Amino acid sequence: MTELFRDTFRYRELIWALALKELKIRYKRSVLGFLWALLNPMLLMLVLTVVFSKLMATPKVHFPIFLLSVLIPWTFFSQSLSYAAESIVSNGDLIKKVRVAKLVFPVAAVVSNMINFLLSLIPLALIVLVMRHPFYVTWLYLPVPIIALTLLTLGATFFFAAINVYYRDVSHILQIVLQVWFYVTPIIYSIDDIHIPAHYAFIFKLNPIIYVLNGFRLSVYYGMLPTLQSIAASFGCAFVALYLGFRIFRRHQHDFVFYV
Repeated sequence: MTELFRDTFRYRELIWALALKELKIRYKRSVLGFLWALLNPMLLMLVLTVVFSKLMATPKVHFPIFLLSVLIPWTFFSQSLSYAAESIVSNGDLIKKVRVAKLVFPVAAVVSNMINFLLSLIPLALIVLVMRHPFYVTWLYLPVPIIALTLLTLGATFFFAAINVYYRDVSHILQIVLQVWFYVTPIIYSIDDIHIPAHYAFIFKLNPIIYVLNGFRLSVYYGMLPTLQSIAASFGCAFVALYLGFRIFRRHQHDFVFYV
């Protein structure tokens, strides 16, 4: 872990340059450019609101805010995994030519998506104002779940970036996994809306990201703070994911050059 933070700080300028390069490539020849970072969550929110708000037995008040409060951080998580899974392979030529810490590539992918994530909070704030939903003081708590989400995301990206070097099918399988993961995570709904036998409820608790997302929804939509147990669980999952993900990445990083 010391190596992770040391090299991240050491190569911070390169990470920032790669992140900006990723964003420029992503929005190259796009008329709207960075505005897509604002429009994408809005359009997805519109579709999901129209479809699912009508299917709920007890519709949520201000459902767009209920949805966006966790849809935006989920989008950051899923897009970071998608881009970072290809980060080592797509930078194979650079890895062969330049001696640099391999971690800069998945970290840069997360940083570029973090910029999109922070920009996406703007339309969320605008919708809160337009719908006259209370602007709770608990918004000030948001940096806490953002840190936990970033650590969790980094751990997952290190794992998938390393595995994808050896098995290129991983990036395709990951898309399927993320689609399933989206629907089994309380994003469109809340856990209270699901009527399942008590002895199966523990399955939801095995999903590590629900503890992090819970902090976002409570702060933005309900104006509440998560319990200490929930905060501890979110950071516990985040640190475990980061430790295991980077350990696997670090163990195999010297072999990447032979497979890219």
